[in-house]
Amino acid sequence: MTPRTEGAGSGAAAAPDPVHNRIAMLRVERQVTRRQLADALGVHYQTIGYLERGEYSPSLHLALRIAAYFEVPVEFIFSLTPFAPLKP
Repeated sequence: MTPRTEGAGSGAAAAPDPVHNRIAMLRVERQVTRRQLADALGVHYQTIGYLERGEYSPSLHLALRIAAYFEVPVEFIFSLTPFAPLKP
């Protein structure tokens, strides 16, 4: 996971582009709790919350494991641009 550093003047590197995701949408749709997803992925349940809120960007390895868990292509879950709303 890569934390997003924000704020100028603190000596921190410029904030990377945010990684948008559909983790929360997929969890709700499939009735999976944060804890269940975290346990399946071998991460702390708070990590899932950080990812969903965009506070952290996943490593490539974690992004691929999340995609495999939901059985969808990684680009269905993650994007560098905001997702358009899904049609019902």
